[in-house]
Amino acid sequence: MKIDEIKGKIVKLPDATSKVRVWKQSGEKIVWTNGCFDILHFGHIAYLAAASDLGSKLVIGINSDVSVSRLKGPSRPIINEQTRLLKIAALEMVDLVICYDEETPLHCIEQIKPDVLVKGGDYQVEDIVGYREVKASGGRVCTIPFEAGHSTSKIIQKIKEEK
Repeated sequence: MKIDEIKGKIVKLPDATSKVRVWKQSGEKIVWTNGCFDILHFGHIAYLAAASDLGSKLVIGINSDVSVSRLKGPSRPIINEQTRLLKIAALEMVDLVICYDEETPLHCIEQIKPDVLVKGGDYQVEDIVGYREVKASGGRVCTIPFEAGHSTSKIIQKIKEEK
């Protein structure tokens, strides 16, 4: 995949909404997930691969740097927003990537109207942001178990211990 193709997957919400509308008219099943994806690791890859198996198009929402700092503290993110977007967009199983500044992706979910909303196994399905909206539109909400031993927090901890 060429860099222009990778960059082409990174879009603003209005463009994503238009593209998703066309896909849905063609019978595609849209899967949405979101996260910070700071320090991309095997757990992320396995999770996104499993998410992509739940439909035919995978749309990812990524927290902006400002949003990550609000959620995880001033020392995060480790990897800047543009790099995180490019790394996720470079994955073959990912079809679109959107960056958002809000604390939650609810506005994006309301606009995208995914057929499937998915998050990691540390969530209770009913507590996932967008649960009510996706269920009300006839969609499905589910979780995917984490890969044991793989987390950004553990990577950061290990780096600190080795200093």
